Amino acid sequence: MTEQLEKPIPPADDDCCGGGACNPCVWDHYYAELQKWRILQAKIKEQEQEQEQEPK
Repeated sequence: MTEQLEKPIPPADDDCCGGGACNPCVWDHYYAELQKWRILQAKIKEQEQEQEQEPK
């Protein structure tokens, strides 16, 4: 079985200034990491399903 990766933790409320001028914003970084995590999770799930379907 493949090891599951830890889901990114969203920034705390006080990590974002809310001004919209930061580039990149802490939320931009979080959403980028979350997207990477989701893609990896989908790949892991696909691999697990392929392994389950292989004849033994």
